[in-house]
Amino acid sequence: MLIDLITLGCSKNLVDTEKLMYRLNKAGYRVRHDAPRPDGDIVVINTCGFIGDAKEESINIILQFAERKRRGKLQKLFVMGCLSERYLHDLQEEIPEVDKFYGKFNYTELVSDLGRDLSVGSDFERIITTPSHYAYVKIAEGCNRTCSYCAIPIITGHYVSRPMDDIEREVRWLTTQNVKEFQIIAQDLSYYGIDLYKKLMLPELISRLSDIEGVKWIRLHYAYPVQFPYDILKVMRERNNVCKYLDIALQHISDTMLKQMRRNITAEQTKVLLARIRKEVPGIHLRTTLLLGHPGETEQDVEELKRFVAETRFERLGAFTYSDEEGTYANLHYSDHISQEEKQRRVDAIMSIQQRISEEINAKKIGQTLSVIIDREEGDYYVGRTEYDSPEVDGEVLITKEEALAVGEFYPIKITDATEFDLYGKLDLYNKK
Repeated sequence: MLIDLITLGCSKNLVDTEKLMYRLNKAGYRVRHDAPRPDGDIVVINTCGFIGDAKEESINIILQFAERKRRGKLQKLFVMGCLSERYLHDLQEEIPEVDKFYGKFNYTELVSDLGRDLSVGSDFERIITTPSHYAYVKIAEGCNRTCSYCAIPIITGHYVSRPMDDIEREVRWLTTQNVKEFQIIAQDLSYYGIDLYKKLMLPELISRLSDIEGVKWIRLHYAYPVQFPYDILKVMRERNNVCKYLDIALQHISDTMLKQMRRNITAEQTKVLLARIRKEVPGIHLRTTLLLGHPGETEQDVEELKRFVAETRFERLGAFTYSDEEGTYANLHYSDHISQEEKQRRVDAIMSIQQRISEEINAKKIGQTLSVIIDREEGDYYVGRTEYDSPEVDGEVLITKEEALAVGEFYPIKITDATEFDLYGKLDLYNKK
């Protein structure tokens, strides 16, 4: 019997899907992920419930397969993930075609509900759905922050760190599966360890992981600017296999908006943090996320943010519009008075500034030779990434096929051209080992 699994939302959801796939496969099912035409006997949808657009996409996909089931084209339909964690009872009433809804943390019960043995080897073993040379490693669940706009704490609950020994065992296992590049993820990397060890433990964790044989790249995603674990900068600077890359969501720079957003940081503290990061890790590439159109945001706040983006020159930046999420502090205490059109105009203004910055930063790489991991072949090019590029969200390096290159291997690539998003290059034969 074939089971199709569909993952919506973030890489944290993807890890859950991969673990479930492993268990289903061990239970004797054939499993397939994000097939172009999912037509299995059973379909499992892993949903996202973070913002309005994601919720709408999840509902539409569920309804699509509910209709298939009504027409007798599908034996069983299951739904898991953030949307059903948040709206379980409503979904059960509104979409009875779904055989069972699972939340964010009980999805492995699906295996036993199908009448199969749930026992497997370890909790972390999974079927990797990404290109086999990289994987996501989730080091915690939940969030203790109280940002006004964010529904994540409502969905996932309080922050729960995974023990370092468990994470280390997972990474060691992944290296036996030929994984070389590790994206370390959590809702908040900065807080890691406080609940278990009573202190910030991200630096020690990453040091331990970087010592594991076979770990070629470690990349850090989703740090929080408050309680930032400054010792991680020494690890990044001194360990060659810890990428000089940090994803740290700042959301805004106006003191008024930072207070409205309940970010517990000021503009000056933010700027001091960024200056220290760049001083202690020369050459680091910073990725950040900004939120436009939050209740109370004025044109003056937007102008201040535009100046900040132009002066700070982030290597990577994404900007998004505010979504009024049920149950959040902003939803309960503020009025969402800014039109969607105006929110988008503000996002576009920020991204226009960032486009010029990205073009200039990429252009400076022309003539440099960078280590690149090859992700795939595509048309006339091999497509890869540098240590400064995370999968899915950042740019890529397009390499001419003058020499045969192997997917999943690292090569010295001389950059010959650049655009806003991508680099172009060729194998540097002089530096080839």
